[in-house]
Amino acid sequence: MARKLQLLVIHCTDTPAGREVTKADIQKWHLVERGWRELGYSDLIHLDGSIENLVPFDQDDTVDNWEITNGARGYNTIARHLAYAGGINGIDTRTSAQKYALEIYVKYMILRHPDIKICGHCKLSFKHCPSFNVTMWLLSIGIPHHNIK
Repeated sequence: MARKLQLLVIHCTDTPAGREVTKADIQKWHLVERGWRELGYSDLIHLDGSIENLVPFDQDDTVDNWEITNGARGYNTIARHLAYAGGINGIDTRTSAQKYALEIYVKYMILRHPDIKICGHCKLSFKHCPSFNVTMWLLSIGIPHHNIK
């Protein structure tokens, strides 16, 4: 059963600065090593700022069963999960290209889904992910308070 898309959760891959991450890496970590049925992220922002779709989804206002990812327990049926390569041990390793791509992605999601809330993974669990203060960053790029969880 499809549910209304309500949340965009920002993650990091918890990998060292400058280390690229591939879809195959994430598949190995999530599907093989953790035994999940689906990846944890919908999209991945690479070091060069390019965005790779990891789990297909359409652009409507719902999260269909085939679009669900395992990004944050209890929120997956209402969320999209976006990760950037990096962010090891709570250190913000985003490149300037990743920061720009993340800003464009967030603003696009708000244009498509005006009521969506955005937060870091740490807001939903006891993790250091995504290794930067998402609320402060969102405010710094002009995201309205009503879009911040």
